[in-house]
Amino acid sequence: MSATTSQKIGFIGLGIMGAPMAGHLLDAGHTLFVHTHGPAPEPFSSRATVCSSAADVTKQADVVFIMVPDTPDVEKVLFGDKGVASALKGSQGGPAGRVGKTVVDCSSIDPIATKGFAQRIEELGCGYVDAPVSGGEVGAKAATLTIMCGGDEGVFGRVRPLLEKMGKNVTLVGAAGDGQVCKVANQIIVALNIAAVGEALVFASKAGADPAKVRQALMGGFASSRILEVHGERMIKRTFAPGFRISLHQKDLNLAMQSARSLGVALPQTAGAAQLMNACAALGHGQDDHSALVLALEALAQHPVARGD
Repeated sequence: MSATTSQKIGFIGLGIMGAPMAGHLLDAGHTLFVHTHGPAPEPFSSRATVCSSAADVTKQADVVFIMVPDTPDVEKVLFGDKGVASALKGSQGGPAGRVGKTVVDCSSIDPIATKGFAQRIEELGCGYVDAPVSGGEVGAKAATLTIMCGGDEGVFGRVRPLLEKMGKNVTLVGAAGDGQVCKVANQIIVALNIAAVGEALVFASKAGADPAKVRQALMGGFASSRILEVHGERMIKRTFAPGFRISLHQKDLNLAMQSARSLGVALPQTAGAAQLMNACAALGHGQDDHSALVLALEALAQHPVARGD
């Protein structure tokens, strides 16, 4: 990338997802200013400017990405002590006048809270896009994430080239908060698919069939899915190292249920999946991959899908 197209980018949150996402921006030739809990990992400690606070990142960057776990974390990054907003204010507390500054929140959080966050940032004269992602650690590393965006069309247009460095399917869903609505819908579908695959494999295994061969056969039919392909294999091979943790999916399903109550919508299947996630966490698997939801089903059946190697 030439110096004329390089931008000053801030990235706050270099966890399982954030680090590879920020790495793609670094590899694209952008100048990065980063802030995260604990020491910044490589390559950021040597190839980026490590900042002591979200405010320091914001002062130096034109676009600030946020990738943290939950709604309170985003609120703290934005409006807490030495947060993003403090660097967007003028000396008298008014708009900073830096029209080019834009905040892009890639976290998966409460859609209603997101609308409020966007309004507060926009009142400071800056742009805001909520851009939660789907695809897990694998998608983050491969830059194949699905990114669901909410915000002003013009602001989205300015940051879209950056988002396309991290994902293949980048869509403006609607206004601020609509990206988060889409992500909640995504998490409902993913959770129900994991539960369905888990139930099917537990059933097949307890009935005496080889779950690996059952999965192979199902992959050629209408039951085929990405969840059956990837998470079904994890259930059979007992590989539950986190790509996306149970605890985070718990949070997302809680958001779904809270939003459903406020909208007067019944989500009975989502409620069931949420309880399975809660059971997994209670069994000590909150930090495992969400494919470990099958462990709750196995406990109920008193039978494992497979015993592993």
